[in-house]
Amino acid sequence: MSGNKETPWKAVVASTIGNALEWYDFLIYGYLSIIIAKQFVPAHDPVNSMLLTTATFGIGFVVRPIAGIAIGIYADRVGRKAALSFVILLMFVSTAMLAFAPTYNQVGILAPIIVVGSRILQGISVGGEFGSATALLIEYAPPHRRGFYGSWQMFAQSIGVFLATLMGALLTSVFTAEALASWAWRIPFMVGLLIGPIGFYIRRNIREPDVFLKEARGKKVSIAEIFRRYPAELFVSFALSVVTNIMVYVLIAYLPIYASQTLKTSLNAPFMVLTAALLVRMTLVPYFGDLSDKIGRKRIMAVALTLFALVIYPAFIWLTKHPSTSSLMIIELVFAVLMAATIGPVSTTLAELFPTHLRSTGLSLTYNFAASVFGGFTPFLLTWLVAKTGDKLMPAHYLVGFLILGVISLRFYKESDGNLLPTGHQDNDCYAKDVDLVPDAGRSARKA
Repeated sequence: MSGNKETPWKAVVASTIGNALEWYDFLIYGYLSIIIAKQFVPAHDPVNSMLLTTATFGIGFVVRPIAGIAIGIYADRVGRKAALSFVILLMFVSTAMLAFAPTYNQVGILAPIIVVGSRILQGISVGGEFGSATALLIEYAPPHRRGFYGSWQMFAQSIGVFLATLMGALLTSVFTAEALASWAWRIPFMVGLLIGPIGFYIRRNIREPDVFLKEARGKKVSIAEIFRRYPAELFVSFALSVVTNIMVYVLIAYLPIYASQTLKTSLNAPFMVLTAALLVRMTLVPYFGDLSDKIGRKRIMAVALTLFALVIYPAFIWLTKHPSTSSLMIIELVFAVLMAATIGPVSTTLAELFPTHLRSTGLSLTYNFAASVFGGFTPFLLTWLVAKTGDKLMPAHYLVGFLILGVISLRFYKESDGNLLPTGHQDNDCYAKDVDLVPDAGRSARKA
């Protein structure tokens, strides 16, 4: 047999470990941005200092689309394994740069330059991560389990977010403000360095999916072909990428800033709330991925996005009138369920839109462009808008339009697009062992 000899979990871990590191590194920087602002971007006006740091938070997104396309093409032509090994090395270097970066008081203007360089490298690595990793994961999945397998990509994001949030909660609970400002803020980045070598080893020792070797390796990759042959798929992929990114950056990355500066909660309150909410979200993401194999991805996401759009204003109105830890907790738990229902099926949905030889490129193009334009600068934009207008409902205004866009895009999504992935039995050994992953998981209700 010429197929792969990987177990299901080795394929899952190899394709998701980088995503976990990516989100851990990215969000811990966002969570600690108030503290980091004082170390690397000194300014007399606290708002200006915060704006400069949140801009640095998003600067890596400037390079994401170009880097994502380049690495996506590389993954489609050379292989998923080579691309994923490269990007996790970049992640490791970018995290190390921040962990050991000297402060402004030590080296002056060189300090923010090092931080910006770190975020640019992080943006390059992130740009190549999602498309390549999702392609690998979905191509290993049995046809009737793609929703479940794909959900582990978003589960990995949830792990990264959860670990970053837990770290934020521990830091703000254990250390004094003086210790955090002086040295303790470096701890989470040093912890993140442990993941890089492990992830690199796993990725270097996994085989390429058989479907890639048979249908894509060495084929010409043309962006023009994607735009010419798959315009509707590009729109659906872009719109769903936008709405899922906006959810994360508003309700997770921006929330600690919003809660402490606008709602005047304690510094550790949002971290404690997010820790609980993320546990709920992590638990439900694989469930909704598995459910999408049985009743369809479109139905689940349409219901979740519609409910989200309906509850967003009442939730924020109540929160601004009763800004307490308990009200924040209730709202975030509701959001966690709706987010899980949206992101559980989304990775598989995006992957099914593009054929094998264009899959990583198509995913990288739409996902990274969406994240760059509407994701990374969201904390910066919302910080500025709330300070400028004084409107505490600004996050709700910002979210609702994108939620509606997501619902509209699903009208153009044909679930039969899954035919772009082979529906027959593959040689991957993990297919035969799939029964060991989750017994009695059922069969897909979608017709190829």
